[in-house]
Amino acid sequence: MACGTWCLSAFKPPTRNGIGPSCVGLPAGSWPTLLDFLTARFPNVSPQTWLARMARGDVINERGQAISPERASHAPYPAHQRLFYYREVPNEPRIPFDEVVLYQDDHLLVVDKPHFLPVVPSGGYLTETVLVRLKNKLGLNDLVPIHRIDRDTAGLVLFAKQPASRAAYCALFSQHQVRKTYEAIAPWRAGLSWPVTRSSRIQEAGHFMLQHEVPGAPNAITHIDVLEVHGELARYQLKPVTGQRHQLRVHMLGLGLPILNDGLYPTLTPEGQLDHAHPLQLLAKRLEFIDPVSGEPRQFESARKLSLVEGPPSSRWMSAP
Repeated sequence: MACGTWCLSAFKPPTRNGIGPSCVGLPAGSWPTLLDFLTARFPNVSPQTWLARMARGDVINERGQAISPERASHAPYPAHQRLFYYREVPNEPRIPFDEVVLYQDDHLLVVDKPHFLPVVPSGGYLTETVLVRLKNKLGLNDLVPIHRIDRDTAGLVLFAKQPASRAAYCALFSQHQVRKTYEAIAPWRAGLSWPVTRSSRIQEAGHFMLQHEVPGAPNAITHIDVLEVHGELARYQLKPVTGQRHQLRVHMLGLGLPILNDGLYPTLTPEGQLDHAHPLQLLAKRLEFIDPVSGEPRQFESARKLSLVEGPPSSRWMSAP
């Protein structure tokens, strides 16, 4: 969720090396110990990993007390509390692309994100994310993304710098007060009429990575137009009215125009087969809104470009900063 979510607790552990702690609630249950609960709640994390984290002081209760390995494995399970923990990703590889700060003031920071770099920590990505990189480079421990774009997508991302003004910026997106413009490279179909508005209902497709269109009341609207045509490909302008997950990718697929180099649609690429030479040709190009703090109109534009070039199908695009 954009704008960040904290477990509600009077205690908030500090950021360490740009990384904030994760939080989990401890519900009532029949687990004998805290370690039993954590092992059941996170089956992909071994008990040995949890014990090692505790030995380093990386697991903390809501009173700011470090949980020792002995306490976690022998004391009765402490229900109705919140637990904070600092996770790690062993041998996390460097993502060889850099974010660019386009603008910042006392409240707002605007970043031009490259392809492949996640906005926030998730799964196998922790330090190699825009958020953690910026916290470490700029020393902004209160930095929080106001919205997000996919790891595969390049372009603009806004961050709030201060807790006091964060909600006002978040409201811009929740109340659809931001005009968003994307660009994409996809196949050209001469038989379609332009511009077109794609309005449909999007929901999860039975796999946590995928969405699809289904019958029902529309919950996703995108205005789509053609900017230029070059042989079998075209550059499209996409203006989403709503913000469903993977909305632009699903809507382009629904038109029979899958975005070039999409690793999800129409075919799901197996995990671990990223090709840095062929990024998804989707760019968050422009954001426009009235600044809720200053009252001034704001317009930001990515310096990155998706360029149509001659060549075989696998190399017809070029993405440049």
